[in-house]
Formats: sequence, structure tokens, C-alpha cells
Amino acid sequence: MKIELNLYATLSRYLPDGLSGEEKEYDVNRGATVDDLLQLLKIPVGQVKLVFLNGVHANRDTVLSEGCRVGIFPPVGGG
Repeated sequence: MKIELNLYATLSRYLPDGLSGEEKEYDVNRGATVDDLLQLLKIPVGQVKLVFLNGVHANRDTVLSEGCRVGIFPPVGGG
């Protein structure tokens, strides 16, 4: 099934080959969770601070649905 994937800031380096920009369509298995997606993209757990699903905060065990918008944000650094 297709989802709309948004990787922000430093997480954009985890985009699969052939995808560019922050926002793109991505295929995942039906019934996949946020955690499944992070593993598929090989994003280390410590690199993710927030995940939003259709604009609402999502947990790692939240199940993705066809056409959903997933936004993944890293921790903010600086001083």
C-alpha cells in the first residue's frame, strides 16, 4: 500500500535510492506499523524524536493505512 512519507532535517539521508525531497510516495506492506517503517528505512531509534500520522502524534506501534501522511522528525539540537 502507498503512504506519503515525509522525512525532515537530518533524517532525509535515510531516503531510499531514487527518492528525493522531503515528501514522497512510498510503498509499505498492509498492516505495517510506524516501527516497521523505521526498520525498513534503517533509521536508528535514537534518531527519531516525533512521528505524526495525518497530523496527529503517533506511537511506534501505530498501524499505517493506505494514503496516510507520515511525518518523521529528528531531535532538535543547537544552542
